[in-house]
Amino acid sequence: MSANITSGEPANSEQILPDIWGKTSGTFGKMDISINNCRPPGGPELTMEEEIATTKFLENVNKWRAARELTELSWSSAVKFLMARKFNVERALVLYQQHEIMRIREGLTFFDHSSGPLQAELKRGKFTILPCRDPNGATIALFNLSLHEPAEVTHQTVLQCVVFQLDVALEEIETQRNGLVFVYNMSNSKYSNFDYDLSQKMLTLLKGCYPARLKKVLIVTAPLWFKAPFKVLRLFVREKLRDRVFTVSTPQLLLHVDPTALPPDLGGTSDYNHQKWLEKCHQVTEGKSGSMLTMTHSTSQHRSPQESPTHLPDQDLLGITNGVDAFSFDGDCEEDDGDITEPIAPCTSLSPSINRENGKNQMFDIRSIQSLEEANLAEISTSDIPPGIECATQEESLKSLVTTESAQSASVTASVDHYASIIDDSGTSLEDFIVYVRNKTRNGLFDQYQEIKSQPPDGTFDHARLAENLAKNRYTDVLCYDHTRVMLARDDNDPDSDYINANFVDGYKQRNAFISTQGPLPRTFSDTWQMVWEQKVVVIVMTTRTVERHRTKCGQYWPELEGTNLTYGVYNIQSENIENYEDFIVTDLKVTHTITGEERQVCHFQFTSWPDYGTPDSALSMLQFLQCVREKQTELVLNMSPVWEGHTLGPPIVVHCSAGIGRTGTFCTLDIAIRKFEDIGKVDIRKTVECIRAQRAFSIQMPDQYVFCHLAFLEYVLNMGYAEEIDLTGFDEEVLAE
Repeated sequence: MSANITSGEPANSEQILPDIWGKTSGTFGKMDISINNCRPPGGPELTMEEEIATTKFLENVNKWRAARELTELSWSSAVKFLMARKFNVERALVLYQQHEIMRIREGLTFFDHSSGPLQAELKRGKFTILPCRDPNGATIALFNLSLHEPAEVTHQTVLQCVVFQLDVALEEIETQRNGLVFVYNMSNSKYSNFDYDLSQKMLTLLKGCYPARLKKVLIVTAPLWFKAPFKVLRLFVREKLRDRVFTVSTPQLLLHVDPTALPPDLGGTSDYNHQKWLEKCHQVTEGKSGSMLTMTHSTSQHRSPQESPTHLPDQDLLGITNGVDAFSFDGDCEEDDGDITEPIAPCTSLSPSINRENGKNQMFDIRSIQSLEEANLAEISTSDIPPGIECATQEESLKSLVTTESAQSASVTASVDHYASIIDDSGTSLEDFIVYVRNKTRNGLFDQYQEIKSQPPDGTFDHARLAENLAKNRYTDVLCYDHTRVMLARDDNDPDSDYINANFVDGYKQRNAFISTQGPLPRTFSDTWQMVWEQKVVVIVMTTRTVERHRTKCGQYWPELEGTNLTYGVYNIQSENIENYEDFIVTDLKVTHTITGEERQVCHFQFTSWPDYGTPDSALSMLQFLQCVREKQTELVLNMSPVWEGHTLGPPIVVHCSAGIGRTGTFCTLDIAIRKFEDIGKVDIRKTVECIRAQRAFSIQMPDQYVFCHLAFLEYVLNMGYAEEIDLTGFDEEVLAE
């Protein structure tokens, strides 16, 4: 896409900055370039409307390019961007802008595929284009994670490998019209192969920065993986077309792609030869000078990498600095393309804001971020910003790229901070935590738990103690904080009917991640389902049996047998499928509001290997259970209708045991500790427990449960390969043993 340099002088900051987009006349400064918007022969057949859109697109782009003394963008390249956005000119212009920024940011403005690290990466076959298309004519791109060694290759080289091959694939009109299916193959890979940052860049490139329609993402995952599939899926949780992202096993992959299109290692029958594909790539690039492939085709007209490692190339659109992240638009788009694309708010003007104060031109940040998680993924690194380039504020970028109405809408959305949590970023490193646990010993953790337990409750229980609510508490000494209690919609005939013994509990960077509650009583069954309905809950975690040691611990509030149903209040609960595992039972439920007729899917998990007042015999069984809960929550959130608009991880997960404090608090603590470690590499079990107890009184009921939180976390660390071995000599090795 990159044009050849026509001026021998380097661009200064004023040359880099565009004055306006599509609002100027045909004459610019010292240079007058006539715009050639004629349709060349041999291109795709376009309708009259499509030709008009292409002409309009080229007028906007080439006017700006002419102002910078750059060569014109070709008709065929323009069509690729318009095809990707169904000939919506404004959206295609934004895509073009994002694409150029991506190329600059990731160092894809110049690379030579005939030698060096890129040549080796291409030969490896880590990324390839399969020879057969899917039934809808889409090109199938395959990334084999098992071939990736993060320590041996840079992100830049991998992305160059991907873009080089995609550019060749996009030369085919079928690919332009029918798009891409991306297979992210995790099978046969180890955790050491996984590089989250690279995965984010690659998937974000495809969904919002590359001129090809992304029709479907198929994540082929190893079933024992804990972190990676969830984190990859999280990239798409906020997407409008989330139903086109699938995590599948290798056999399930064949339900999406015909076996004749897949290589044998993915269950297919294709006579796939990566070397033949590379030969085709080389042939195409040799004959396509001047097209999108100009960027990857080494010619004497390009600068060498040594000449411009830190400067924005003259030929790149908009001149946005490498330090600005163009990847995180989060607006609404009325048009449903049937493709996975980053939703772009319609733009009344694509002009960047220019601050002339003190004679300085300021760049703009084109991010429109509505969540802390997206902010973390798109964090600006000032070390990436070339010398002499300045970044304007986020407010300036919003004015530049979205309508006033869209910006106001984003402000309203941001005012509800679903990411505010009492769980902070404090903690120790893994190495220090291991030493801490070993030195503390089991008895030392028992003593520490007693210190926590001795702290008085951090709140009142006034509503739980009301006479009309006492019967709704399973245990008279396990009450519900007022400040975090879940309030039900009131019954007009009963002003006190908003009470249920349940509290919101924050997760890591997630407000109200859990609802910790008691095991429902027969008199509160309808209240429980009302809470599930009103809070849009899709997963219920039960960590107790209904009867233990000949005592009833929880009522049978859900259908016990497959195919049966129960009705409580206005809610009908039908059991559609039951799966029994060694340590837990999973029941798929359909909940119907009998008045409105609305139906929802809810999954009920019951962990059956956790004794009352004790801990599971195996920490690994608890980790596997937690993994299944996470994956199911993600799956159901992706399928929610209407679309879930809160935190990316979805609505609260209801967690209960009998009293809703011991096993319930242990489950929440372990999830929070793992999520925090995954994000920032720090852990602090004690503070996590204290935070949970501040929202659900008396959480973590026994000292053994407190110790289990520490040991289960260390089991997770070992299982995920963060540590090869952990020496707890003198602690209690039997607790850690399987």
